[in-house]
Amino acid sequence: MTTSNNKKPPKPKVSRERLKWVWPKNGTDWVPYHRFTWSDSSGKRKEKAVRLQWEGDLRKLDEEYWAAEAGRHPSQVKPTKYTWRECIRLWRSDPKKAKKLKASTRNSYNREFEKILDKNGDKPMPSTSRQAVRRKHASLADTPRAADWMLQTVSLLWNYAKDTLDWPLGDNPAAKIEKFGAQKEFPSWPDWLLNELPNAPDKVHIAGELIRGTGQRPSAAVKTPCSAFEGEWVTVQDEKGGNTFQIYCPGRLRNLIANLPKGNAHVLAKSKTTALSYSAVEKEFRTWRATLTELANAHGDDVMKYSLHGLRKRACVELAEAGCSDSEIQAVTGQSLVTVAKYRKEANRKKLSQTAQTRRAE
Repeated sequence: MTTSNNKKPPKPKVSRERLKWVWPKNGTDWVPYHRFTWSDSSGKRKEKAVRLQWEGDLRKLDEEYWAAEAGRHPSQVKPTKYTWRECIRLWRSDPKKAKKLKASTRNSYNREFEKILDKNGDKPMPSTSRQAVRRKHASLADTPRAADWMLQTVSLLWNYAKDTLDWPLGDNPAAKIEKFGAQKEFPSWPDWLLNELPNAPDKVHIAGELIRGTGQRPSAAVKTPCSAFEGEWVTVQDEKGGNTFQIYCPGRLRNLIANLPKGNAHVLAKSKTTALSYSAVEKEFRTWRATLTELANAHGDDVMKYSLHGLRKRACVELAEAGCSDSEIQAVTGQSLVTVAKYRKEANRKKLSQTAQTRRAE
């Protein structure tokens, strides 16, 4: 809608209760505004107008108008302040934090940060209630270590935002919530449970074979990229040390990987380019584990005490029972020699008891 000789063209034939057309001093087109009024605390009538970006498109004008009517127009919405996302961004960019923490601790916090960003990144921290944090902690009772890490991470970020960033926050909602505390060691999988692994859902079966075959921590094994496998070798990750190294890949695992569908970047794929999360696999594992209760009872066992972490221990025990030295076991699993020695003691006791009982029977 243009004109010459400073003559205004007719207004567009669109009317709404709070639509106001304005002719700018130096303009050539009518500009639409959404006008709304209100009364302040003294009763004085106030008015404000929101400019609608319609670009001559009546459909877009309609969308802009009704967004303004509902108070959702971009010019009406105030940016959310003091969000979890902003706090995490500032914490990660703080050079003091990077220097103080070990790489393994920083990686553990970053995993928890990603969970917060996924569900609550854009939510304001002041709206977080103690009841909500307590409920979340209780909902993670099946994974007590993860539950306590969640509490610790919420507390860390809250104290950082309040004490370092000077954000106007109240009391720490995670403070003084009782943690599950130190847990018993993860028991190694028994034979009867290991024999059921091929019958598990694909995600659980593949994750289990990755953990057992490489001796990695479950969270690292789940994220294994397809590119990690090169012939007879597989590149594994030491999450605590932040290092990667190659180990010999057992034939059982190589055959499993070779028969998986091609085209994904990760062995356990969420999409073409991203891996499944450990929590997604662990959740499916718990569902499968619950179906084995009767079988466990038949073996005089309790299936609920076994976890995916127990497969890593099983790998260590199997290596020890095969006569591997402590250094050889460490070369596969990346564990400390103290941990390796502990598992060797368990394996040796089992093997010696078999020899002793066999001799007694004879």
